[in-house]
Amino acid sequence: MINPQLAKPLYEQIKLYLLTRIEQGEYLPDTRLPSERDLAEQFGVSRLTVKKAISDLLQSGQVYVQIGKGTYVSRAKIDQSLDSLTSFSEDIGKRQQRPGSRVLEAREIQASVEEARHLRVSPGAPLYLLRRVRLADDKPMAIESCRIVAALCPGLLSEHDYERESLYQVLRGEYGIRLAYAEQSIEARLAGTDEAALLQMEARAPILDISRVTYTDTNQPVEYTLSAYCGARYKFQAILRRV
Repeated sequence: MINPQLAKPLYEQIKLYLLTRIEQGEYLPDTRLPSERDLAEQFGVSRLTVKKAISDLLQSGQVYVQIGKGTYVSRAKIDQSLDSLTSFSEDIGKRQQRPGSRVLEAREIQASVEEARHLRVSPGAPLYLLRRVRLADDKPMAIESCRIVAALCPGLLSEHDYERESLYQVLRGEYGIRLAYAEQSIEARLAGTDEAALLQMEARAPILDISRVTYTDTNQPVEYTLSAYCGARYKFQAILRRV
């Protein structure tokens, strides 16, 4: 329990108390923590003090919020290596979790100037837009917006269920398109209101913004993807060697 006589602030003592019980398995991943009101009554402190402790746990990724439901214990972050080209489904499957998607948009569009530059097509050229919330064991991990060159894979959106199927597997299996490498950039920012709702996180929580152009082994760009990953649930790793 907490001790008001200690020099350590009360909110830090509460945070340590909760972290200890998470590490000891008393609060398992995806289980709901007691409410702020219950914790405030338990420790005899104000809800503001408890809120500060929970806020610190949110920022460190130890817990996450489901809007309207409460605060839950986070699973270990998904690790993705930056030294190989893999799909989201492959990354999640390697962790013995169930990949899934919720399709937000699937339609043909005309390439903007920026999209045309990345995909080396003319502005106005037909592209397929596939926008999905990517899931791991039904938990939202990322919002992914793919633009694919329509001329390379006619009918890509018409005969497949991308809530269950892997886009990369369809490109390889049905169209013979083998993706060989990608150019990718990562930036940090804060989530907008719509993104936070889709990812079931607090507004202005950390987001990893990822831009990726994927190529075949003949240097043909196929896919231009913009993704917003939940910073509390995902991390990227790279091995750097001195040359």
